[in-house]
Amino acid sequence: MFNWVKTAMLMAAITALFVVIGGMIGGTKGMMLALIVALGMNFFSYWFSDKMVLRMYNAQEVDEASAPQFYRMVRDLAARAELPMPRVYLINEDAPNAFATGRNPQHAAVAATTGILRVLSERELRGVMAHELAHVKHRDILISTVSATMAGAISALANFAMFFGGRDEEGRPTNFIASIAVAILAPIAGALIQMAISRAREFEADRGGAQISGDPQALASALEKIHAYATGVPFATAEAHPATAQMMIMNPLSGGGIANLFSTHPATEERVARLMEMARTGRI
Repeated sequence: MFNWVKTAMLMAAITALFVVIGGMIGGTKGMMLALIVALGMNFFSYWFSDKMVLRMYNAQEVDEASAPQFYRMVRDLAARAELPMPRVYLINEDAPNAFATGRNPQHAAVAATTGILRVLSERELRGVMAHELAHVKHRDILISTVSATMAGAISALANFAMFFGGRDEEGRPTNFIASIAVAILAPIAGALIQMAISRAREFEADRGGAQISGDPQALASALEKIHAYATGVPFATAEAHPATAQMMIMNPLSGGGIANLFSTHPATEERVARLMEMARTGRI
C-alpha cells in the first residue's frame, strides 16, 4: 500500500513539473497542454513502461527450452518467494547487471545481462535473482519503472523549454533566463525524486533476496564481483538512458563527480556489510 502512495506522489510531482515547464513555454495554454501530456504520460507509464524499458534494452524473452538453467532458477526462487512466475529476459550485454520491471507481481518480468551469467557462479546468480524477486514482492517495480520513463520525459520537456523559451498569451517572449533555470532544474528534480525512492529499497531488496535464497553470503559475493567488473565494462544502453539506472541491482553509470550526487544505489561496501551481518547472526 505504501508503494502505491509513493507512486501516486511521484506521478503528482512529475505532473506538477510538466505544468510548470509548460507554463514557461506557453503561458496558460502551455500549462493546459502540459497537463494533458502529463496525464497521458501517467497512463502510458502505468500500463506500458515495462515494455518500453525492455525494448530499450533489446531484452529477449526466454523460456525453459531456450535458457533452461536460468529459467528453472527463477522459477524455483519465485516459488520460494510465493510469487507468480515472472516473464524472464536476457540482455545481450557484457556489463554484469539485472533488473525487475512490471506494474505488479502478476505482470512482472526479470531481466539479466549475458555478462552477469558469465561472471557469477550459480550460487551468486541465485542471490541476484532473489534480490530482483524481492523487488517484485515488495512492489517496488511499479515506482521504479514509472520513475525511469517519466524522468526521461522531464529531461526531454526541459530541453524543449530551453530551446523555445517562454511566451505569454499574446506570443511575446517572457523571461528567457527563467526558462533556462527550469531546463536545468527540472532534470535535477527528477534525479532527486529517483534518489529519494531508490536507496532504502535496495537495502530492503538485499534483505528480502537473502531471505528468499536463504544465502546472504552469495548475494554479498555477487555484489562485490559485479562492482569489480562493472567499473571496467561500459553499459552503453544504460549510459544512453540514465533514468533507467535506478532499476539495476548495481549502478551501471560510469560518471563520477557530480553524477555521484544523484547515485540511486547505496555504497556496495555498506550493502555487503549488512548482508554479512545477516549471515553472521543468522537473522535471515
